[in-house]
Amino acid sequence: MEGKSKILIIGATGNLGFHLAQASCNASHPTFALVRDSAFSTPHKLDKLRTLSDAGVTFLRGSLEDEASLKEAVNQVDAIICAVSSRQVLDQKLLIRIIKQTGCVKRFIPSEFGLDPDKVQISKMDYDFYSRKAEIRRLVEEGIPYTIISCNFFTSYLLPSLVQPGMKSPPRDKVTIFGDGNTKGVFVNISDVAALTIRAVDDPRTLNKIVYLRPEGNVYSLNELVEIWECKIGKTLERIYVSEEDLLRIIKETPYPDNMEFIFIYSAFVKGDQTYFDIEASNGVDGSKLFPQLKHTTISEFLDTLL
Repeated sequence: MEGKSKILIIGATGNLGFHLAQASCNASHPTFALVRDSAFSTPHKLDKLRTLSDAGVTFLRGSLEDEASLKEAVNQVDAIICAVSSRQVLDQKLLIRIIKQTGCVKRFIPSEFGLDPDKVQISKMDYDFYSRKAEIRRLVEEGIPYTIISCNFFTSYLLPSLVQPGMKSPPRDKVTIFGDGNTKGVFVNISDVAALTIRAVDDPRTLNKIVYLRPEGNVYSLNELVEIWECKIGKTLERIYVSEEDLLRIIKETPYPDNMEFIFIYSAFVKGDQTYFDIEASNGVDGSKLFPQLKHTTISEFLDTLL
């Protein structure tokens, strides 16, 4: 473990946080998790904690609201990865203040996993989903050594239904295509995101950079996704196209939060918010090219699990 950063995971009982803690242990980092007392009496969280304990994770009792526990935890580690839910993004403010005060953290990865909030073109219709993340990014940029992970969609979101809101499995007869179906989106397996994130912690090339994930085999348009699925099931699906205008009407007429799936589809597959821009060398790196040895589960491989 010599030379390996001591990593603190915040949100380790969540989906991404659990994978991050496992990946950190797998990479032989001394790994810590900040855990609320209540998690030890919540059955599904307790199961995850037992698994992480067996893997070698050290638990530190505390929360993002408890200043004393945060200070104690921050002073024990070299790097911090926050993986709290989008609803809790602004709860990172106290942590950021403590990191700045102590000055001992060599790398902070805030809870921003997803689309780049500075690139999305739907800021007036997303109920501040991305503006909250952008607000935290501005605070982090002011005096903290950081890395941002912009991984776009997880394969567990939207892809299990082939981007069909309200469905739990891919269609076998009819499929809805939003927009013209030619705008490309990105889906990455959550365990692959975790492995890359841990690899980035000690890499000087990711310091004060945004690490974008667009792996080959994981970037497709809706038309291409349907074609891949059709080849797997040996059947041509009836395509129903929903125009941008009609999609905006659906978003407006569907109450919050049920309309969020449509908003994210509009962002990625109509506006192209995941792929319309080139990665700028001044503040960004292509994670897939930076760590070519990390193999990603492709969209085609993921769809095989749905047959």
